[in-house]
Amino acid sequence: MDLRERWLEDELEKLRQQHLYREARAWPETGGRVRVDGRALLNFSSNDYLDLAHHPTVLAAAEHALRAGGAGATASRLVVGTLPLHEELEARLARLKGCPAALVFGSGYLANAGTVPALAGRGDTIFADRLAHASLVDAVLLSRAELLRFRHNDVGHLDELLSKCTGGGRKLVVTESVFSMDGDLAPLPELAAVAGRHGALLLVDEAHATGVFGPGGGGVIRELGLESAVNVSMGTLSKALGGYGGFVAVSARLREWLINRARAFIFSTALPPAMLGAALGALDVLEQQPGAGAELLRRAAAFRQKLQAAGLDTMASASQIIPILVGDNARALALAARLRAQGLLVVAIRPPTVPAGSARLRLSVTLAHTTAELDRAAELIVAAAREEALPNK
Repeated sequence: MDLRERWLEDELEKLRQQHLYREARAWPETGGRVRVDGRALLNFSSNDYLDLAHHPTVLAAAEHALRAGGAGATASRLVVGTLPLHEELEARLARLKGCPAALVFGSGYLANAGTVPALAGRGDTIFADRLAHASLVDAVLLSRAELLRFRHNDVGHLDELLSKCTGGGRKLVVTESVFSMDGDLAPLPELAAVAGRHGALLLVDEAHATGVFGPGGGGVIRELGLESAVNVSMGTLSKALGGYGGFVAVSARLREWLINRARAFIFSTALPPAMLGAALGALDVLEQQPGAGAELLRRAAAFRQKLQAAGLDTMASASQIIPILVGDNARALALAARLRAQGLLVVAIRPPTVPAGSARLRLSVTLAHTTAELDRAAELIVAAAREEALPNK
């Protein structure tokens, strides 16, 4: 062992003892149903909410773009990496979001990492929801702005923090519309009103809302008619749209600013043709099936109701993401293992992804899951929770 890395074994052992150790396992299949070691499992850990990753329209569009444009964009966007497909996708994403413009990044993480530091820096203040995604928190750290965190979905606390911020500099509020680990929704109208009253910019991460909520999958912002109140609507191409990449929907002037100041945009190789084609194919499917998101939410609500009726704590979930709060790390792992033996793939989520003491199972309902399968899964989950002596809510 390299003596310079001896400390690693001690730190890894600490993770094992705390039931926080993780491994990157290779899965032979993706989708709502996977086959592992010869066993069929119903997959509740995928973010492919609309079951588009294997959709024929999406695959055909990706293949066409691959053959026409090659394996890679070959350069960053500001060199020779911007392709006509980038411009086409950005125009269609802007229409989906009801915004004047959009800008595509290499991933959702890069979209946040590039946008936040372009909006705020030294001398500015960023107000972030306590449960905001790690990519937003990392983006704030990159920005070197002061970070103030308000209690989760607590509009009054945000108002209080903004009121005390009397110095100069820009103010930026960041939150998610659908929170990735809790499945609950932000009170966007109230947050937008407070941000507007204090002259603060508002960035909303719609990674888990795009494609599911709103007219045609436009997101929670569109559903609530808040397009003019939100400065940045961030989204991904890797969840409900089934592919890979990230974007922001913004004003034309803000897009111009990001092109010139977002380092994650300027210094990254552009998204490759196949991923652009896949995203365009997914948008085609959304246009052909505008009710897909509503159907997904209907199935998720019925599934969640069955879990709640049995006394399981699904927290404040109001989306296709349904947590089952366990608390203890080891117990969450044990419940996940018990469910896997019953044919359900549900990954245990532990700190630092979620706060200490709030380990949980995170179930993602997708359109790959039939109503009958969801009913059966609910029965298995309730039975397993009882066998694991999980306390009722």
